[in-house]
Amino acid sequence: MLAWLASSGLGAEAGSPKDFATAIPPIMANLRTAASYARTGNVALAQMEIDEALAAWKRLQDSVIALPPPYAPAALAEFLARDGERLAAVARALDNGDTAAAGRELLALRRSFHELRRQAGLYDLGDCVFEIAPAMERLRVAATRFGEQPASARAEDTVAAAGAFRDRLQRCNDWASADVSGQGEFRRLIDGAIASSGEIAHAAMAGDGPLVHRYLIELQSYAQLLDFRYG
Repeated sequence: MLAWLASSGLGAEAGSPKDFATAIPPIMANLRTAASYARTGNVALAQMEIDEALAAWKRLQDSVIALPPPYAPAALAEFLARDGERLAAVARALDNGDTAAAGRELLALRRSFHELRRQAGLYDLGDCVFEIAPAMERLRVAATRFGEQPASARAEDTVAAAGAFRDRLQRCNDWASADVSGQGEFRRLIDGAIASSGEIAHAAMAGDGPLVHRYLIELQSYAQLLDFRYG
């Protein structure tokens, strides 16, 4: 009977996470989904994701006593306390209908988590995909300036930013496990983004502002989908 209780989980507190490593991924998935909903103005759906994340975070704070390696105990304890407050700030912003503030807090929280992983010497596809955003923003700025004035210098900036973005995508492709790399969804997203980053560079060199804009929108969609699914 004791063995059955242990295997079924009935002998433990319902919903309590096994440890930080197994409890945090579902919370991060909630945050990615909430950020996507907030970005598109779906406040009620974002609130549902944040409510789930808050409940899971509370269980995690209550259950983590012996902090697991490779995380430094002090760093992990600080992360749980500080970013628990940040998560509560997201909830308040959504309650007030301020999706912009909620988005900023969500981004800061996710950045804090990836920094915690870096401090622990951890890195995987999710970390790589999260780091796509700055490269995408540089490309957005360069391509937007080129669209406003398709001059030669601005074309060069767009080409350079597109190349940097493509390099980042290729790095993430290299970090994907064999299981993920073989998924049709991953291949469509990563291969499509890599191809479009080359096309936006060609469009900029040809001086075609409208085509650069079209590829920019396409690349932003690829980046958002990669982050939503694999970040």
